[in-house]
Order: sequence, then C-alpha cells, then structure tokens
Amino acid sequence: MNPNWAQENLQTIRTLMERSAVYRRALAPIMLFAGVAGMLAAAAGLFFHLNSSRAFHGLWLGTAMVVVIRAFLIARKQALKDGEALWSPPTRRVAQALAPPLTAGFIVGVILFWLSTDWNAFSELSPLNWALFYGCALNSAGFFMSRGVRWFGWIYILLVPCVLMALLAIRPIYINPHWVMGFFFGVLHLLYGAYLSFTEKTNDVA
Repeated sequence: MNPNWAQENLQTIRTLMERSAVYRRALAPIMLFAGVAGMLAAAAGLFFHLNSSRAFHGLWLGTAMVVVIRAFLIARKQALKDGEALWSPPTRRVAQALAPPLTAGFIVGVILFWLSTDWNAFSELSPLNWALFYGCALNSAGFFMSRGVRWFGWIYILLVPCVLMALLAIRPIYINPHWVMGFFFGVLHLLYGAYLSFTEKTNDVA
C-alpha cells in the first residue's frame, strides 16, 4: 500500500469530520431555497396546467438546475467566508457520492422529456423515481457529512413505496403529479431546512 495514499485518505477523513459543522451550516439555506423553489414550481405547474409529460419534466428539470446552481453559489459563499477551498478533497468526496444517483435521475427525466409528449402511466412514476434517486444520493453523501443527511435520505427512500401504495389504493382518484413533487421536493426540504436552522441557532446559544 502506498503510504502517501493512506496518509492522504486519513487526512481527508479527518478534514471531513472537522468540517461537518461547516457543511451543516451551508446545508440549511440550501434546503430552504430548494423547498421554496419546489413549492413555487408545484404552484406554477398547477396554476398553468403543465400536465403534459414534456411540460412536466421540463418544468422540474429546469427547477432542479436552478436549485443546483444556487446550492453551488451558497456553498461557495460559505467556503469563502470560512477561508476554505471550495473544491477540496472532502468536497470532491461528497460530490462523487451525489453524482451517480442524481445523474441517473436526470437522464431518466431527459429521456421522458424528449420521447413523450402525452401523459402516460410511466410518466406518473417520475416523481417517485426522482424521489428514490434523490434519497439514495442523500444517503450516500451522508457518509461524508452529518448523520442527519443520511436519515433524511432514508425518509425519501421509505416514503416512496408508501406513497406508491397510497396512489394505487386510490387509483380511481386522479392526483396531479405536481402535488407529489411539491410534497417531496418542496415540503420536505422546507421542514428539514427549518430543522437545521432551528438546531443551529440552539447550538449557537448553548
């Protein structure tokens, strides 16, 4: 085993543990912004009746890109504030953990956007597919961040079959998928962002 490689990995692990609080502070505004963006996108989809497959996937893929860009800017601002390098070895580890599930979800969304113009049964599963991919991404990244991120990912993973069974049970009743997206990517983000903000303030006071 290369001693330099082992030392570098040990240093990365140590740095990740030291920076968990920094990542947590950056995560609160990111989650709040993602929640607001998710709620606004759901409201826009419902108000403007964006119910075709192409309109639905276009809206939510665009929203995801906006959230990713904004998350990058928030993380960059936090890194500059703390005098840290943005693209450090620990940050690369987190990005590598997030990339496969998020990329898979993005590819599925793009395929459905280009190949389908009318709503179909497969498209109805898009919100649950995205939620499942996202939950896996959070769970993977949680191994390099605070434990709460891992649990937040499990909430998505466990809620997907529950929501699917509920939708199958009330199949005669049509539920607009924008409601499902608004719940997974609006409400849950807002709740987690509020929790992070509240506990961070509590820790600061203590």
